Amino acid sequence: MAVKQTAGRDALGEFAPKFAQLNDDVLFGEVWSREEQLSLRDRSLVTIVALMAQGLVDSSFQYHLATARKNGINRQEIAEILTHAAFYAGWPKAWAAFRMAKEVWAEAEEGDGKARHQNDMVFPIGAPNDAFAQYFVGQSYLQPLSTSQVGVYNVTFEPGCRNNWHIHHAAQGGGQILVCVAGQGWYQEWGKRARKLQPGDVVNIPPEVKHWHGAAADSWFSHLAMEVPGEACSNEWLEAVTDAEYGALN
Repeated sequence: MAVKQTAGRDALGEFAPKFAQLNDDVLFGEVWSREEQLSLRDRSLVTIVALMAQGLVDSSFQYHLATARKNGINRQEIAEILTHAAFYAGWPKAWAAFRMAKEVWAEAEEGDGKARHQNDMVFPIGAPNDAFAQYFVGQSYLQPLSTSQVGVYNVTFEPGCRNNWHIHHAAQGGGQILVCVAGQGWYQEWGKRARKLQPGDVVNIPPEVKHWHGAAADSWFSHLAMEVPGEACSNEWLEAVTDAEYGALN
Protein backbone atom coordinates (compact mmCIF):
# COMPACT_ATOMS: atom_id res chain seq x y z
CA MET A 1 0.00 0.00 0.00
CA ALA A 2 1.43 3.37 -1.02
CA VAL A 3 2.25 5.87 1.71
CA LYS A 4 0.40 9.13 1.09
CA GLN A 5 2.16 12.33 2.11
CA THR A 6 1.27 15.97 1.44
CA ALA A 7 3.66 17.75 3.83
CA GLY A 8 5.92 18.91 1.02
CA ARG A 9 3.13 20.47 -1.01
CA ASP A 10 1.51 21.93 2.11
CA ALA A 11 4.72 23.65 3.24
CA LEU A 12 6.65 24.30 0.04
CA GLY A 13 4.26 23.70 -2.83
CA GLU A 14 4.41 27.24 -4.15
CA PHE A 15 7.98 28.09 -3.15
CA ALA A 16 9.69 24.84 -4.23
CA PRO A 17 7.20 22.72 -6.16
CA LYS A 18 9.78 20.24 -7.46
CA PHE A 19 11.20 19.58 -4.00
CA ALA A 20 7.64 19.18 -2.68
CA GLN A 21 6.84 16.70 -5.46
CA LEU A 22 10.01 14.66 -4.80
CA ASN A 23 9.30 14.62 -1.07
CA ASP A 24 5.66 13.57 -1.36
CA ASP A 25 5.65 11.37 -4.45
CA VAL A 26 9.13 9.88 -4.59
CA LEU A 27 10.45 9.69 -1.02
CA PHE A 28 7.14 8.70 0.56
CA GLY A 29 5.10 7.60 -2.44
CA GLU A 30 7.81 5.30 -3.85
CA VAL A 31 10.69 4.67 -1.42
CA TRP A 32 8.63 4.37 1.77
CA SER A 33 6.04 2.30 -0.09
CA ARG A 34 8.45 -0.47 -1.16
CA GLU A 35 7.31 -2.87 1.56
CA GLU A 36 8.47 -5.89 -0.45
CA GLN A 37 12.03 -4.75 0.36
CA LEU A 38 11.64 -3.30 3.87
CA SER A 39 8.55 -3.06 6.04
CA LEU A 40 7.27 0.31 7.20
CA ARG A 41 8.44 -0.65 10.68
CA ASP A 42 11.98 -1.30 9.44
CA ARG A 43 12.03 1.95 7.48
CA SER A 44 10.94 3.86 10.58
CA LEU A 45 13.74 2.25 12.57
CA VAL A 46 16.37 3.18 9.95
CA THR A 47 15.05 6.74 9.65
CA ILE A 48 15.03 7.36 13.40
CA VAL A 49 18.60 6.16 13.84
CA ALA A 50 19.80 8.17 10.82
CA LEU A 51 18.21 11.39 12.09
CA MET A 52 19.47 10.81 15.63
CA ALA A 53 23.01 10.20 14.35
CA GLN A 54 22.94 13.66 12.73
CA GLY A 55 21.52 15.27 15.85
CA LEU A 56 18.33 16.24 13.98
CA VAL A 57 15.95 15.91 16.91
CA ASP A 58 13.52 18.52 15.61
CA SER A 59 9.90 18.45 14.46
CA SER A 60 10.75 16.01 11.65
CA PHE A 61 12.27 13.64 14.21
CA GLN A 62 9.12 13.93 16.31
CA TYR A 63 7.04 13.13 13.23
CA HIS A 64 9.11 10.04 12.49
CA LEU A 65 8.91 8.90 16.11
CA ALA A 66 5.11 9.15 15.97
CA THR A 67 5.15 7.32 12.63
CA ALA A 68 7.38 4.61 14.08
CA ARG A 69 4.89 4.02 16.84
CA LYS A 70 2.06 3.75 14.31
CA ASN A 71 4.21 1.31 12.34
CA GLY A 72 4.47 -1.05 15.31
CA ILE A 73 7.51 0.00 17.35
CA ASN A 74 6.49 -0.08 21.02
CA ARG A 75 7.89 1.83 23.99
CA GLN A 76 10.30 -0.91 25.06
CA GLU A 77 11.63 -1.29 21.53
CA ILE A 78 12.24 2.43 20.95
CA ALA A 79 14.12 2.59 24.26
CA GLU A 80 16.35 -0.30 23.16
CA ILE A 81 16.84 1.17 19.68
CA LEU A 82 17.98 4.53 21.03
CA THR A 83 20.17 2.89 23.68
CA HIS A 84 21.94 0.79 21.06
CA ALA A 85 22.33 3.75 18.69
CA ALA A 86 23.76 5.90 21.50
CA PHE A 87 27.05 3.96 21.42
CA TYR A 88 27.51 4.79 17.74
CA ALA A 89 25.76 8.15 17.33
CA GLY A 90 26.78 9.77 20.61
CA TRP A 91 25.49 10.04 24.16
CA PRO A 92 24.25 13.69 24.03
CA LYS A 93 22.29 12.91 20.86
CA ALA A 94 20.69 9.95 22.61
CA TRP A 95 19.63 12.13 25.54
CA ALA A 96 17.95 14.57 23.18
CA ALA A 97 16.28 11.73 21.28
CA PHE A 98 15.04 10.09 24.49
CA ARG A 99 13.42 13.29 25.70
CA MET A 100 11.33 13.52 22.55
CA ALA A 101 10.59 9.79 22.37
CA LYS A 102 9.37 9.80 25.96
CA GLU A 103 6.89 12.57 25.14
CA VAL A 104 5.65 10.87 21.97
CA TRP A 105 5.02 7.50 23.58
CA ALA A 106 3.52 9.03 26.75
CA GLU A 107 1.05 11.09 24.72
CA ALA A 108 0.19 8.10 22.55
CA GLU A 109 -0.31 5.74 25.49
CA GLU A 110 -2.52 8.28 27.24
CA GLY A 111 -4.58 8.68 24.08
CA ASP A 112 -4.80 4.91 23.64
CA GLY A 113 -5.96 4.44 27.22
CA LYS A 114 -8.66 7.02 26.81
CA ALA A 115 -9.79 5.46 23.53
CA ARG A 116 -9.92 1.97 25.05
CA HIS A 117 -11.90 3.32 27.97
CA GLN A 118 -14.39 4.96 25.62
CA ASN A 119 -14.84 1.64 23.83
CA ASP A 120 -15.72 -0.01 27.14
CA MET A 121 -18.88 2.06 27.65
CA VAL A 122 -21.82 3.40 25.68
CA PHE A 123 -21.76 6.90 27.18
CA PRO A 124 -19.42 9.56 25.74
CA ILE A 125 -16.48 10.68 27.87
CA GLY A 126 -17.33 14.30 27.19
CA ALA A 127 -15.25 17.44 27.50
CA PRO A 128 -12.58 18.33 30.06
CA ASN A 129 -14.30 19.24 33.31
CA ASP A 130 -12.71 22.69 33.45
CA ALA A 131 -15.48 24.35 35.48
CA PHE A 132 -14.72 22.06 38.44
CA ALA A 133 -10.99 21.50 37.83
CA GLN A 134 -10.08 23.25 41.06
CA TYR A 135 -11.89 20.54 43.01
CA PHE A 136 -10.05 17.62 41.36
CA VAL A 137 -6.57 16.16 41.53
CA GLY A 138 -5.82 15.14 37.93
CA GLN A 139 -7.90 15.45 34.78
CA SER A 140 -11.62 14.69 34.75
CA TYR A 141 -14.23 14.86 31.98
CA LEU A 142 -17.94 15.65 32.08
CA GLN A 143 -20.80 14.69 29.77
CA PRO A 144 -24.34 15.81 30.74
CA LEU A 145 -26.86 13.08 29.90
CA SER A 146 -29.98 14.65 31.44
CA THR A 147 -30.50 18.15 32.80
CA SER A 148 -34.29 17.97 33.28
CA GLN A 149 -36.33 16.08 35.90
CA VAL A 150 -33.20 14.47 37.39
CA GLY A 151 -29.68 15.58 36.58
CA VAL A 152 -27.57 12.71 35.22
CA TYR A 153 -23.92 13.23 34.29
CA ASN A 154 -21.23 10.88 33.06
CA VAL A 155 -18.06 11.75 34.98
CA THR A 156 -14.78 10.26 33.77
CA PHE A 157 -11.50 10.27 35.69
CA GLU A 158 -8.07 9.64 34.20
CA PRO A 159 -5.89 7.16 36.17
CA GLY A 160 -5.11 8.59 39.60
CA CYS A 161 -7.67 11.39 39.31
CA ARG A 162 -10.06 11.98 42.22
CA ASN A 163 -12.28 14.77 43.47
CA ASN A 164 -11.83 16.56 46.78
CA TRP A 165 -13.63 15.61 49.92
CA HIS A 166 -17.08 17.18 49.67
CA ILE A 167 -20.58 17.17 51.18
CA HIS A 168 -23.98 17.32 49.48
CA HIS A 169 -26.14 19.52 51.70
CA ALA A 170 -29.94 19.54 51.65
CA ALA A 171 -32.71 20.74 53.95
CA GLN A 172 -34.78 17.78 52.78
CA GLY A 173 -34.09 14.90 50.39
CA GLY A 174 -30.98 15.44 48.33
CA GLY A 175 -27.77 13.45 48.11
CA GLN A 176 -26.36 11.63 45.12
CA ILE A 177 -26.34 8.21 43.45
CA LEU A 178 -23.34 6.90 41.52
CA VAL A 179 -23.66 4.11 38.94
CA CYS A 180 -20.26 2.79 37.84
CA VAL A 181 -20.10 2.14 34.09
CA ALA A 182 -16.45 1.51 33.16
CA GLY A 183 -13.01 1.09 34.68
CA GLN A 184 -11.94 0.78 38.31
CA GLY A 185 -12.39 3.41 41.00
CA TRP A 186 -12.69 4.25 44.67
CA TYR A 187 -15.34 5.68 46.98
CA GLN A 188 -14.72 6.66 50.59
CA GLU A 189 -16.74 8.27 53.37
CA TRP A 190 -15.06 10.18 56.17
CA GLY A 191 -13.94 7.84 58.93
CA LYS A 192 -14.64 4.69 56.92
CA ARG A 193 -12.56 2.34 54.77
CA ALA A 194 -12.45 3.07 51.04
CA ARG A 195 -14.59 0.93 48.77
CA LYS A 196 -13.25 -0.37 45.44
CA LEU A 197 -15.65 0.31 42.57
CA GLN A 198 -16.22 -1.70 39.40
CA PRO A 199 -18.72 -1.52 36.53
CA GLY A 200 -22.23 -2.28 37.78
CA ASP A 201 -21.61 -1.05 41.33
CA VAL A 202 -24.08 1.47 42.75
CA VAL A 203 -23.20 3.95 45.50
CA ASN A 204 -25.92 5.73 47.48
CA ILE A 205 -24.57 8.91 49.05
CA PRO A 206 -26.84 10.45 51.70
CA PRO A 207 -26.83 14.21 52.26
CA GLU A 208 -24.47 15.63 54.89
CA VAL A 209 -21.91 12.80 54.45
CA LYS A 210 -18.32 13.86 53.76
CA HIS A 211 -16.85 11.72 50.97
CA TRP A 212 -14.77 11.54 47.79
CA HIS A 213 -14.61 9.33 44.70
CA GLY A 214 -12.29 8.84 41.75
CA ALA A 215 -10.23 6.46 39.64
CA ALA A 216 -7.80 3.78 40.67
CA ALA A 217 -4.14 4.64 40.09
CA ASP A 218 -3.82 2.31 37.11
CA SER A 219 -7.25 2.64 35.49
CA TRP A 220 -9.56 5.11 33.82
CA PHE A 221 -12.91 5.25 35.57
CA SER A 222 -16.41 6.50 34.73
CA HIS A 223 -19.60 6.71 36.73
CA LEU A 224 -23.00 8.26 36.22
CA ALA A 225 -23.70 10.86 38.88
CA MET A 226 -27.41 11.35 39.57
CA GLU A 227 -28.67 14.19 41.69
CA VAL A 228 -31.36 13.16 44.16
CA PRO A 229 -34.09 15.85 44.21
CA GLY A 230 -34.34 17.82 47.42
CA GLU A 231 -34.82 21.23 48.97
CA ALA A 232 -32.06 23.83 49.43
CA CYS A 233 -29.47 21.53 47.83
CA SER A 234 -25.84 22.65 47.61
CA ASN A 235 -22.35 21.20 47.43
CA GLU A 236 -19.57 22.09 49.84
CA TRP A 237 -16.10 21.38 48.45
CA LEU A 238 -13.43 20.69 51.03
CA GLU A 239 -9.75 19.68 51.13
CA ALA A 240 -8.09 17.49 48.54
CA VAL A 241 -7.37 13.81 49.10
CA THR A 242 -3.63 13.84 49.74
CA ASP A 243 -1.17 11.72 47.80
CA ALA A 244 -0.40 9.83 51.02
CA GLU A 245 -4.07 9.04 51.64
CA TYR A 246 -4.63 8.03 48.05
CA GLY A 247 -1.38 6.09 47.75
CA ALA A 248 -2.25 3.97 50.78
CA LEU A 249 -5.24 2.59 48.85
CA ASN A 250 -3.17 1.42 45.89
